[in-house]
Amino acid sequence: MASAIVVDDAKVMRVSIIRQLEKLGHTIISEASNGYEAVEEYKKHKPDFVTMDISMPNVNGIANGIDALVKIKEFDSNANVIMVTSHGEEKLVIDAISKGSKGYILKPITQDKISTILKKISL
Repeated sequence: MASAIVVDDAKVMRVSIIRQLEKLGHTIISEASNGYEAVEEYKKHKPDFVTMDISMPNVNGIANGIDALVKIKEFDSNANVIMVTSHGEEKLVIDAISKGSKGYILKPITQDKISTILKKISL
């Protein structure tokens, strides 16, 4: 199926998303714990899509998932970045979509939610 990078500052969340993506048949080529790593891993691997937590710690000037999204889109305007968000982050989701995110998944993550968004973006 498709190759992916999973980005979240919480290891338990990365493991959960990776398991669900693998069950859906996708290949995880890398993971990252902050936006800076996400940008570096994207440049290295150029996956079919990225799941990106919106709220992560500031590392090397990349304050959150939206900053990482912008950097990835500057590198590859066709990048498929799907934001992962919690309740109450609607403004951030709108900002992310306006900056090129292909959509979002609301926590808790389920296979159905992942499958629905990937079908929406034809992956």
